[in-house]
Amino acid sequence: MSLHPHWGHPSLLEALAGAWMGGSLPAALLIHGSKGVGKQHLALWLARLLLCESPGVGGPCEKCHSCYLAGKLEHPDLHWYFPLPRPKNATTPDKLAQALEDARREALEDFRANPIQATGGNEPKSLYLAAARSLRRKAQRRPSMGDHQIFIIAEAEALAPQESSSEAANALLKLLEEPPSGTRLILTSAEPGRLLPTIRSRTTQFHLPPLTQKEVTEFLITEAGVEEEEAQRVGGLSRGAIGRALGFLRDGDAPGPLEQTRLEAQGLLSAALARGPDQMFRAAITFKSVGARGLRDLFNFLEECLGELARVASGLPLDAGTPEEVEFLKEAVNRWSLHPAAVPLAMRRVDEARAMAAGNVNPQLVIFGLLHELRKELTSPGHAPIPGR
Repeated sequence: MSLHPHWGHPSLLEALAGAWMGGSLPAALLIHGSKGVGKQHLALWLARLLLCESPGVGGPCEKCHSCYLAGKLEHPDLHWYFPLPRPKNATTPDKLAQALEDARREALEDFRANPIQATGGNEPKSLYLAAARSLRRKAQRRPSMGDHQIFIIAEAEALAPQESSSEAANALLKLLEEPPSGTRLILTSAEPGRLLPTIRSRTTQFHLPPLTQKEVTEFLITEAGVEEEEAQRVGGLSRGAIGRALGFLRDGDAPGPLEQTRLEAQGLLSAALARGPDQMFRAAITFKSVGARGLRDLFNFLEECLGELARVASGLPLDAGTPEEVEFLKEAVNRWSLHPAAVPLAMRRVDEARAMAAGNVNPQLVIFGLLHELRKELTSPGHAPIPGR
């Protein structure tokens, strides 16, 4: 199966194609934007453009042999690296490097078979030093077919937390500073602030904005074959990101993976705002004692829940949410006379918990501590009274 055409952002695609045709496209790019907005797909579109035998201002021709191979992720000069779980039983650097390359090939095979995939997943993943070294070695070789070879480094922020070091990121600095002739590097990141400043300074950055809800819904119906009612529902939850919308799609009667995480985040907020503190303990012990780095999506959704709480406390309507969710938020605001000024302080506590999770602290301790701090911040009587209460 070939990659579908890049959806949306027509003026950006035209500008990138024009820069390539005019010889002004930088050799090292950093595409940043929200999770699931299409950064990796844009990087793959760019790779097809750069490898195309007859490119134009409209992009790759999609007809030549290079476009055919790149569209199937089989072009020998297209190298796509992305975070992976740490392989088991890889006890030496050589075994780890081989296991990571095997896992990358398997992931590419899965993507070829299922190119429309949701964003998310709670399994801890990283871009390991072994992968960075493999990429650097390949970049020193000459292209196999044409004049260029393209390296895509997806979710590049995963280069930084490498077992409490920055070796993987540092391994790429020289390559980014002076790429070999014909070598092009495209990094993507949903959290560019987590990248080393030296990586950001060696790349030309541009932001990929969200799509409109209409564009997301049309993609789901046209390309993913989603029924219109369901496409409208998840389009409303997408925040302009197709990958995020896909994560909310139901599997029969079961919620999608992102919906499950969103419900879990709502449960944590409910535990923090319960009448007694025992629910915080019960919520914390449902987590495993390892794997804290897999909590990032949960913390992101918890921040969204806090944002919704602030909107309700301010008397503003929610962007999305079921009647049950709205009723819970209203009841919490009224019970605790919650002021919207408390929410930024609570979000700071989520940031602190995220930093602890990045350090691989016991998830049960992270969650219990976070819920305790959220309860303290949100129910503190020291905030200004809400007008009219």
